[in-house]
Amino acid sequence: MATQIHSTALVDPGAQLGQDVQIGPYCIIEADVSIGDRTRIDAHSRIHAHTSLGADNHVHSFSFLGGDPQHVKYKGEPTRLEVGDRNLIREYCTMHRGTVDAGGVTRVSSDCLFMAYAHVAHDCVVDDKVIMANAATLGGHVHVGTKAVLGGLCAVHQFARIGAYAFIGGKAGISLDIPPYMIATGTPAKLYGPNVIGLKRQGFSSQAVSQIEKAYKIIWRSGKKRQDAIAEVQAAYPESSEVGFLIDFLQFTVRGVSADNQLAVNGQDIPVY
Repeated sequence: MATQIHSTALVDPGAQLGQDVQIGPYCIIEADVSIGDRTRIDAHSRIHAHTSLGADNHVHSFSFLGGDPQHVKYKGEPTRLEVGDRNLIREYCTMHRGTVDAGGVTRVSSDCLFMAYAHVAHDCVVDDKVIMANAATLGGHVHVGTKAVLGGLCAVHQFARIGAYAFIGGKAGISLDIPPYMIATGTPAKLYGPNVIGLKRQGFSSQAVSQIEKAYKIIWRSGKKRQDAIAEVQAAYPESSEVGFLIDFLQFTVRGVSADNQLAVNGQDIPVY
């Protein structure tokens, strides 16, 4: 099937379209846009300048991709939005370009699902196979790990990290890092232990899941100082790549890590550094 552009769509001559691309009614495709093979852009969507989309994406109606970052320091610099392959971007989604101070690029990887009204802000990095439910929102500079799931209406504070395979409940307010593998919900969000069922569905072995559970209990529920607990976990599971991945995440936190729900004080989350 050849590339199809509806007669009412506005496609700048400077845009680069791959093979078998479909551009629906009333779409606007600006200059310096690259759209990969077999990608479909539905009616009334707009792809702003300095945006690239890979192959086999489907952008539903009224989505706006590559808009200016919502940042007071932005002065019109030609920053970018880069989107990978096979992403499903539903109605009214917004994804903004990066800012110069942070490298200038917002990156979305491949095989993700962005449900209606999801928002990816400037300078975010979204890894493969992430799911963002309806109206889930990322502040600037957020990093979302592989196969994380963000529930509807949740909001992630700028510079926070969501670890791989984490599961964020609906309406959660994320102000601190959420480690890999964990369930988190509430405002401010608290941890409710590893997402055991989800990890098993993703193919984690029973041994790996058990080790993650035990590591969680030592680090978050033993009452030990954080570095002492981490040292104990490292000594107990030196060969576990899954536990090592969790420890690495904790060691490189900047904002701090959300507390276990059983250790919250007066309803307030305790930053863990």
